[in-house]
Amino acid sequence: MLLIAWPLFANSSLQAVLNLTDTWFVGRISAEAVAAIGAVHWLALAVILLLAGVGFAVQTLVAQSYGAGRFRRAAHVAWTGVWAAALTVPLFVAVAWAGPWLVQAFGLTPAITAHAIDYWQPRLLGGAISVALWALLSFFSGIGRTRVTLSINAVVALCNPFLNELLMFRLGLGVAGAAWATSAAMVVGVAFGITLFLHDGCRRRFATDRTWRPRWRRLGALFALGIPMGLSIAFDLIAFALFQVMQVRLGPVPGAATQIVTMLTSVAFMPAVGLGMAGTTLVGQSIGAGHPDWAQRLGNATIRLCAFYMVAIGVLVALLGPLLMPLFVGAHDPDARAVVELGVTLLWIAACYQFFDGLNLGAGFALRGAGDAKVPALILLLLSWGLFVPLVHVLTFAPGQGWIEALPALGWGATGGWAAAVVYVWLQGLLLTLRWRSRRWQSIRLR
Repeated sequence: MLLIAWPLFANSSLQAVLNLTDTWFVGRISAEAVAAIGAVHWLALAVILLLAGVGFAVQTLVAQSYGAGRFRRAAHVAWTGVWAAALTVPLFVAVAWAGPWLVQAFGLTPAITAHAIDYWQPRLLGGAISVALWALLSFFSGIGRTRVTLSINAVVALCNPFLNELLMFRLGLGVAGAAWATSAAMVVGVAFGITLFLHDGCRRRFATDRTWRPRWRRLGALFALGIPMGLSIAFDLIAFALFQVMQVRLGPVPGAATQIVTMLTSVAFMPAVGLGMAGTTLVGQSIGAGHPDWAQRLGNATIRLCAFYMVAIGVLVALLGPLLMPLFVGAHDPDARAVVELGVTLLWIAACYQFFDGLNLGAGFALRGAGDAKVPALILLLLSWGLFVPLVHVLTFAPGQGWIEALPALGWGATGGWAAAVVYVWLQGLLLTLRWRSRRWQSIRLR
């Protein structure tokens, strides 16, 4: 488990560093710019991941094919993921075009709205590149070659800060430059990933140069599994995006503090994603090899590792909050002190849900390896939209501040919004863990 997990752990840690790097660069512009990114970052990511579910489904199908010794099929699944990415291009263009209308509907200040639109459009235009990159990464993760996954993402991580500096400040693109830098770094990652995919070692064992032709039936099967996976992530992230928009609606201080705290807590979240991805690979390979009991043990180990890692790092980040928060605000910004003080409080609230978020991640990724996508998607739909979003609205806004006047308004501000997140994540972690322990996934058969 750890041999496969450590490169994925490091890989996801790189993503956390990328998030913090982007936030640091944007913080050099203003607190309003950071708040604007906070308003649309998770919503943009949710849209991308909704369509990128096909990329994540590649890992499940590749792992099960590899466990069954069907190597050519594993390569064809990866190519199918790349073809699926190409099919998403018109959808991403349409969503990027609709960005100004969508952002203006949030009722934010004119300055924050302008920054948010600047970020939204280039980020969504690069969405298909993200899907293609995840499909290639999922292939290497699915066959257990997680060091290759790490090397590809390391290339992306190395390119990103240089591109941020070039596009944001040297070429004067500002917030839009941060989005273009992310997309450009991923283009480099896709090119590097395809080079490795077609290298002699992969070509001899998996016939990667002879399995590129698309098959509509397999493409349909990939979408059938990937869409529920994407929906599970999208339900969660869109709800979290609305949570952040509500904090931004309160003003630049709660908006900026929420965005910085979210990026800091990703130091716990993103590496745990790497541990969870290792669980997806090993559970899938075990099922493909016909060993469901061993898959159960590996899934249990994944859940434990994720939960205990996240609670340890979450508390550590909260302890270091007074030292970390000032790094992400400009000394010249008049709101800097208020952002830091609020952020330190929010870090401790976030620490309260880290253990249960570990349960959520560990169980969710184990279920993904088993191909169990529909029930987790339903659980997340009910919790995110039936509980989390209304509760955030009730606890965050005072009377007259919110979007829906019919809801009660307790007016606890950003601390109330984060308290709602604690309730949501606790229930999410418990229900997905119960789903895994029920063993209902053992009856699922993928095509």
